[in-house]
Amino acid sequence: MKKISVRTRVLTGTLAAAALAATVGAVSASAETSETPAAPAAVKVDTQNKNLAQSTGLTLDAATRAAQATLDAAAKAGQHVSVAVVDRDGVTRVLLKGDGAGPQSPESAQRKAFTAVSWNAPTSELTKRLTQAPTLKDIPGTLFLAGGAPVQSKGAPVAAIGVAGAPSGDLDEQFAQAGVAALAK
Repeated sequence: MKKISVRTRVLTGTLAAAALAATVGAVSASAETSETPAAPAAVKVDTQNKNLAQSTGLTLDAATRAAQATLDAAAKAGQHVSVAVVDRDGVTRVLLKGDGAGPQSPESAQRKAFTAVSWNAPTSELTKRLTQAPTLKDIPGTLFLAGGAPVQSKGAPVAAIGVAGAPSGDLDEQFAQAGVAALAK
């Protein structure tokens, strides 16, 4: 086997690298100019389409203000409560457990709020319906005790506030109504 000089090896390597670079460059340029389909643009939705529904709900800021107003009303009365604000679908947006509130109160507040928004009525009124339809209480997630108040826009429910922890449901509902009133300001 014949030895190749260093000069020949460097020259051969340089030519091979140049040929490889030219090939890669040509492939790269070809890929850039080929007609690959572009990513689909955002789908435009016809807002006049009868298949769409819009809903109105409280902003997180409004739900938080209502919850805080509720806690403030309870604190002013010397009560330790929890408050839940749910959206139109009964999903909890804000849950505050006040200092000193019982361990059962957060869940009870959520269930009262869920019940109030589901029937678009204060839970104190809904408890009266149990005499005519006692199985209402069997609906999952509901709690038919006073302390839930719906939040309405044009007569339709958009949210609800539930309160639990005061010695009576009437007080719970009074505090929930304070939260609803805070939204009108």
